[in-house]
Amino acid sequence: QIAADQRYKGIVDAFVRIPKEQGFISFWRGNLANVIRYFPTQALNFAFKDTYKTFFLAGVDKRTQFGRYFLGNLASGGAAGATGLCFVYPLDFARTRLAADVGSGQARQFTGLGNCISTIAKQDGVRGLYQGFFVSIQGIIVYRASYFGTYDTVKGMLPDPKNTPILVSWLIAQTVTTGAGIISYPFDTVRRRMMMQSGRSKEDRMYKGTMDCWKKI
Repeated sequence: QIAADQRYKGIVDAFVRIPKEQGFISFWRGNLANVIRYFPTQALNFAFKDTYKTFFLAGVDKRTQFGRYFLGNLASGGAAGATGLCFVYPLDFARTRLAADVGSGQARQFTGLGNCISTIAKQDGVRGLYQGFFVSIQGIIVYRASYFGTYDTVKGMLPDPKNTPILVSWLIAQTVTTGAGIISYPFDTVRRRMMMQSGRSKEDRMYKGTMDCWKKI
């Protein structure tokens, strides 16, 4: 747990204290893992999405079978996100741990991305790098299903999807992204809580498991 005197009172307090206590560059701590993770994540999501769409939507007419078409898009989006997450989860884990590693110099637990991954792997094994993985799978399925499912369905129902005005496409994307984020955010909260427990002894862990985390929150 974070000591009471180290906790932030809100976003403004965090913005003020981080550069004072940890240095301005700390705003980007963990960003390397995020950058490395981003491109394969997007590539895997879209690559698998097309594969799953072929499987779930084979022979489905979006005009006469709207229900199956919508559910197929939800399923393909969720399955694509879950599959991609399997490959990049350790990087997402490291990004979270590095961003939450407060202090400066010797006060920090990790010196960088490689040190974070190797330290947790030594203490908890590879399993430690996947703490919170299953709730992440649930969250990514909810998010990607909401995002891809709704976006593809709405776009597919437009009169001329291939020639949709940029503004209309942008509004659809923003609405869908916001909605999907709100729906899936509780899963993100739980997974980050679980991530923070890796490398700790059982006595120091606040949660016994994912369900215990949901209940206590």
